[in-house]
This record gives sequence, structure tokens and C-alpha cells, in this order.
Amino acid sequence: MSKHGYESGRLNLPFVGHATFGKKPPCLDWDDIDADVAILGAPFDFGTQYRAGARFGPRAIREASTLFSFGHAGAYDHEDDAVYLPGDVNIVDMGDADIIHTDTETSHANIEFGVRKALAANALPVVLGGDHSVNISCIRAFDDQEPFHLVQIDAHLDFVDERHGVRHGHGNPMRRAAEQENVSGLSQIGIRNVSSTAKEGYDDARAMGSDILSVRQFRKLGVEEVLKRIPEKTRYYVTIDIDGFDPSIAPGTGTPSHGGFLYYEVLELLQGLTKRGNVIGMDLVEVAPDYDHSGSTNFLAAQILLNFLGFIFHNKSR
Repeated sequence: MSKHGYESGRLNLPFVGHATFGKKPPCLDWDDIDADVAILGAPFDFGTQYRAGARFGPRAIREASTLFSFGHAGAYDHEDDAVYLPGDVNIVDMGDADIIHTDTETSHANIEFGVRKALAANALPVVLGGDHSVNISCIRAFDDQEPFHLVQIDAHLDFVDERHGVRHGHGNPMRRAAEQENVSGLSQIGIRNVSSTAKEGYDDARAMGSDILSVRQFRKLGVEEVLKRIPEKTRYYVTIDIDGFDPSIAPGTGTPSHGGFLYYEVLELLQGLTKRGNVIGMDLVEVAPDYDHSGSTNFLAAQILLNFLGFIFHNKSR
């Protein structure tokens, strides 16, 4: 205690110091990762079909996440009467995968390499995009893992096979995932309005094991019924496109689509998922901060990720 009765040591306010994710320690030696969670930036947006800018997403999410770095003993939630992300949950920030301008394949390979390093260290990989094509790299990195179910929160189906020779853009990732032998199925939630995928893509998705729900269908069913449609007691990889949220709360994205989710709808879905099985990885993509000068989209992305991580480790400890 100081003479004023405050805690000793640095107060370390959000606007002080380095803007790592949640102000967690950096780990730039990828052969020396010792953590429960490893954050990896994937600042790649060459896969976009409309507005670019998601290359700046990882920096923006990290900056916003410093707001939620308060506290030395985790985050207490009075509604759940639970402390989330206490100090014994070890999170490190790996920095960013190297991006080679105009070179999709090498950039994707560098992202995949980073995810593989996190998995080799038995850390939960959390990838900050970047456009949704970075998910292709993430899922590839799990090719030697046990089977898992892919849960997608998104406005768009992203199930295009090939368009003018493009197979690794941000309209292709769920198709590429479904082709991977250890992806046991997909839950594609929030899909709505005019999509980037033609009718044939929807037919193919269902034939390849996808369960597709719009936001209106989700609301009609309710979160508990939606959760029952997702296989129980299995492994989940979760990919969150920020445009799954309504642009009224998440305008900072390249392809906004009205009629999207609000915060608690997604939060409750993610919390319920952590009670049904084991989350083995995640990415959050398509945050393009220059389209939202308020920064609200960045805070939403950081908040949803930190809460999701809190739920995962809270349920693991039970």
C-alpha cells in the first residue's frame, strides 16, 4: 500500500504502454510459446471483392482490447456470479504473420505457419483478421488434428467454389473448409439478404453437411433451440465475421449487411457453445476500422473475443 491507500505497482491504464491484445505479454519467438491462448494477427485483405481495409483490423482490435485490460484478478460478471479470465489463464500475443503484398499464397502460408506454431505449443489459437480468406489458412493448420465442427457467424455463406479462377478469396473459405476431411460439419448462422454465394453454393453447402440459418430464423427458434442443432460433446472451431452483426453496431466492415445480430444474441450463442463441447480455435475477421470513426466496431470485436475466451476457460475449470 502507498501512503494514499492505493495498490502498489503500476496502475497501467489502457492508454499507457504497448497495445498488445488485452495488454497481455508479447511472445515473438514462436518456438517458445508457453500459454493457454496465443493471439495471432493476420492483417491480410487482398481477398476482398469490395472495400478493402481489414488489413488494419488486428491493430484496431488490439488497441480497443486495452479498454478491457483493467483488473489484476480477472473480470467479475455479476449476472453469472463468475470471475472470467483470472490470472491463471495465460494469454500471449504472437504479433502478426508476415504479409507479402499481392501474394495471396505466401501470405496465407505465413498465417498457417503461425497457427501451427500455436497448436504445437498446445495453445488455443485466436486469429485477428484480416478478411475472411484468412480462415482458409487457419483451417488448413488443423489438418492433422482430430475431427471438429465448424461454427460460422456471418452475413454471407462464403461457399463459392471458384470465380474467375479465384479459390482463396473471402467468398471461398467455408467451401475450402468443407472440403477438408476432418471438418465433420458446418453450422452457418446469420446468413441473410443477397449473398456473395449463388443458389448452387447453398445447394452444395447443404449437400456437404451445412446447417444454414438466417438471423430471422435464429430469432424465431431462440438461442437454446439453435444450440440443439449444433452437435454436442464435440470439438468446435468458431469463425466470426464482424458483418454477422448489424451495421448499426458494427459499421466498420467492408461488406455491411443490414438485419444482423445484436451483441447479446451472439454472446449467448457463444456462451452456450462452450457448455456443449470443446472450442479448439477461433478467428474474428473483416474489421475494417476506417469505416467506423467512432471505433465502436473495434470495441465490439475485442469485447466479444475476451468474453468468449472467458466462457471457454470458465467451463474448462468446472
